[in-house]
This record gives sequence, structure tokens and C-alpha cells, in this order.
Amino acid sequence: METARGMMEAPPKVEEKPEWWASPATVGLMGFATTTMIAGLSNLPDPYGAGFGGNWVVYGMALAFGGTAQFAAGLVALRKGNMFAGSAFMGYGAFWIAFTLMLTVYTAQIPPGTGLGLYYGVAGFAFIWMLFTLTFLINAPKHGWALTGVFVLLFIAFILLVVKFSSLASGSTTFGPSGSANWAVGIEILLTGILAWYVGTADLTNWNYGRKVLPT
Repeated sequence: METARGMMEAPPKVEEKPEWWASPATVGLMGFATTTMIAGLSNLPDPYGAGFGGNWVVYGMALAFGGTAQFAAGLVALRKGNMFAGSAFMGYGAFWIAFTLMLTVYTAQIPPGTGLGLYYGVAGFAFIWMLFTLTFLINAPKHGWALTGVFVLLFIAFILLVVKFSSLASGSTTFGPSGSANWAVGIEILLTGILAWYVGTADLTNWNYGRKVLPT
């Protein structure tokens, strides 16, 4: 664990630094966590068509923090030799960018008359990321219970998204704007983000105090 030096203490000379970069884990985890929490809120039932309803509230955060910042954190993690964190941050950073482009740019290119069938494509997108998440879930137990919990919840979230968009494609209203099933999807995704936020908070706090203050 890196030892906190305090904001007022002069940094060591360059030749004494063991590494050029600090751990990118806090930025990566927070980028994932905050964007995921907003995505969870956007999946909650929205009978009035206002508030957090719709993915439009996710796009800005997905591009800036969940996407770009998390992707950059992954690059730093790989440079520091952390394959697990680097691959995860770059992967999910790319996910948020792809998610935003898919729903804002490429859906405009769908031929007229496609109708609800476009949701099958979104379901397939969620299925692929479910498999990606499974890869990290298999390896997460080595990194503590909290991070393992994040990947367990995220894996479940993608399963629910596959079910949701497959259901929408078939014409079911169960997951419509005011569908009660959206409570399960939205709350589960929100909890995923909250647990990731806790892991990010623990990472920064334990580094800052130079000891394990928050368990992970």
C-alpha cells in the first residue's frame, strides 16, 4: 500500500520515486460507480416522462467520467502492471462510450419501420457485456469481497438488461416506461454503483491514512 504523504509535504526527488504514477483505482472506480448509479436511476419507472426517465441523463457522464476518465485510468493501471484493474477500467470505459454512441448516433441509422425489433440489438449488446463481466467475476475473489460483490451485482444487472430489452422487443409492456419490473432493474443497477462507490471511497481513504480504515 502506498503511504499518504499529506498535501503540504514536498514530494520526494524523482530518482527516489518508486513509480511515476499514483494508483488510478479511485478515478476508475468512481467513474464507473457514478455513471452506473445514474444509469440505475434512469431505469426506474417514469410514468410522467420526466425526471430521471430515459437514458439522456446518462450520456454526458458516460462520455466524460464513466467513459473517458475510466479509460484513462485503465491505461495508467496497465502501465503500472495491473492487468486486472487496467483491463476492467479500459473495458468498462469503452462500454460507456459505445453505449452512448449506440443510443445517440447509430440508432438514427436504423431503417424506418424497424420498430421494437431494435431492442433485440440492445439485448445482444447487454449479453456480450454480461460475458465480459463473467470473465472478471471469475477472477474477482482474489481482490476482496467488496470488489467481488461489485462484479456479482454487475453480472446480475446485465442479465436483467438482457431480459428487459428482449421483453421490449417482443412487445411486452412489463418493462415499459411505467412498468413495475423496472424497479427491480433500476434498483439493482443503482446498488451496483453504490457498492463500486464504496470500494472507490475505501481505496482513497485507506491510501490517504496509510492504513486500512474501510474494509474491502
